[in-house]
Amino acid sequence: MTTLNPSMGRPGSLADLIPGSGAMANVRDAGLVIGGAALTGLAAQVSITVPSITPVPFTLQTFAVLLVGASLGSVRGLVSMALYVVVGLAGVPWFAEGSSGYPAATFGYLLGFIAAAALVGWLSERGDDRRYVSAVGEMVIGSAVIYAFGVTVLMANLNLNLATGLSEGMVPFVIGDGLKLLAAAGLLPLAWKLVNRDKKV
Repeated sequence: MTTLNPSMGRPGSLADLIPGSGAMANVRDAGLVIGGAALTGLAAQVSITVPSITPVPFTLQTFAVLLVGASLGSVRGLVSMALYVVVGLAGVPWFAEGSSGYPAATFGYLLGFIAAAALVGWLSERGDDRRYVSAVGEMVIGSAVIYAFGVTVLMANLNLNLATGLSEGMVPFVIGDGLKLLAAAGLLPLAWKLVNRDKKV
């Protein structure tokens, strides 16, 4: 995998700062991909379901997805989330509330995780995660991608109209997801500052 952003001549993502070349680079990348999937699975267990409001559970997954995508970069982020989804569909109980298999209400969000991680990772490789304002911007875009996939599939699977799809699949989550993306965006510039400070020492 490419460890430098050619247009910037510097590491494209935080994960690129982890040493590794040749076979060791593959081991490093495999560990990061598996770790990102595991983190998302762990975040999914922090879950609250309110059936009277929405069939979609409230979890910490979006926080993990955005953070994984931004820190691992586009390719590793995409592969990590794809691994999370495929392994969960295969039977590992690490979807929300310890579930596995095909979740009709949330499958679209899972697909959105893959696309969002790839896009957020790509934006981070361009340097958008170095400053808080631009990091927030990339997280907002990533969240919008998750909603686009999630609401669309929710509507199709549960036979909902657009207004109901939005009221059940997006509106209840906007405030919580906003707080999560602000927190994720704050961690990235901080991590880069710590890295750069260590280089100067």
